Amino acid sequence: MKPAHTAPQTAAASLPAGLILVLAFATGLSVASIYYAQPILPLMGAALKLDVNGMGLIPTLTQLGYALGIFFLLPLGDRYDRRHLILLKCALLAVLLALYSFSASLTGLLGLSLLVGMAATVAQDIVPAAAILAPAGKQGKMVGTVMTGLLLGILLSRSVSGLVGAAFGWRVMYQLAAVSIAFIGLLLWRVLPRFAAHSELGYPALMKSLVTLWRRYPALRQAAFAQGFLSIGFSAFWSMLAVMLHNSYHVGSAAAGAFGLAGAAGALAAPLSGTLSDRFGPQRVTQLGAALVSLSFALMFTLPFFGPGMQLAIIAIAAIGFDLGLQSTLVAHQTLVYSLEPAARGRLNALLFTVVFIGMALGSILGSKAYTLAGWPAVVALATVVSLISLAIRLAGKRTPLSAAATR
Repeated sequence: MKPAHTAPQTAAASLPAGLILVLAFATGLSVASIYYAQPILPLMGAALKLDVNGMGLIPTLTQLGYALGIFFLLPLGDRYDRRHLILLKCALLAVLLALYSFSASLTGLLGLSLLVGMAATVAQDIVPAAAILAPAGKQGKMVGTVMTGLLLGILLSRSVSGLVGAAFGWRVMYQLAAVSIAFIGLLLWRVLPRFAAHSELGYPALMKSLVTLWRRYPALRQAAFAQGFLSIGFSAFWSMLAVMLHNSYHVGSAAAGAFGLAGAAGALAAPLSGTLSDRFGPQRVTQLGAALVSLSFALMFTLPFFGPGMQLAIIAIAAIGFDLGLQSTLVAHQTLVYSLEPAARGRLNALLFTVVFIGMALGSILGSKAYTLAGWPAVVALATVVSLISLAIRLAGKRTPLSAAATR
């Protein structure tokens, strides 16, 4: 039965565990749509006769579409019922993924990659919805729980895609993805409440207000840039990992996808990160998270000193470390940003994640360029440098009050 109630502006004392689970599950499956390609890029490249740069364009266009969708579509969540937006995007995403599986040329694949990325932003509509539904004082924990689903979707999508691609081909993977989104759309139709609009602004005014919010909150800018630089390294690593493993270790897509299981261990820290942000403030969590990401990437500089088996183990350990650090930082940044102006959560989320996925898109293309020019050590160097820049931003941020705007 279609829900008839409306989400309250002040959340109740608790939420049904089933609803939280569905939100986390939906977030993970939605965002997974933009990462299925990464471990099966060699399969797609072989089918369409692509070089490394051509393969690198596929995740780049998908992540660019995600960034565009976040910027231009997410602000609508403050103007309209988020329930309607979420269900509409689920329907569109299911159709686009089905069409993706029948692509026969790079041009068609890239166009659909852009559109899939835009529709997959349904994941980012769900996260602020979870923050609205969260009980008072539990916002960080609730966001962390849903973000666990998001990062597990990012990381486990690679494992699933690698296995399915190796067994049945890359087209079957996207057909299964379409079915999964249709299924989660039905679940959300059953359980999501309606959400009251926070703004009566028209779309042009809503978009113009993004500029005002960006200028108003220095903490938002620091969060966006710090997370954006981390995303460059994250995306460069995962975009080129399957290609590197294929070329250097002669392993297939299933083995490449298995590294997602290592990274998924880091996602389990999301609820803890949210709880720590609630208790100690997000500033300290972001600093520690950025430091862990930097150290984890730097660990891979030791690869030349070990044999192949140990090298693969170090890569897996690094994946656990930087995914843990990145996820902790992301949850803390979201907790920080959502607290700035609750009535503008959709727009604040749009600004934060637009920069994050611009970083993801840059990471994909820079990672492919670095790998082409100087191999895997160049990818590691890129990831380490951008992570250190993020850490520097967060350390400098301690001088800026997080809860107040510098200018009005």
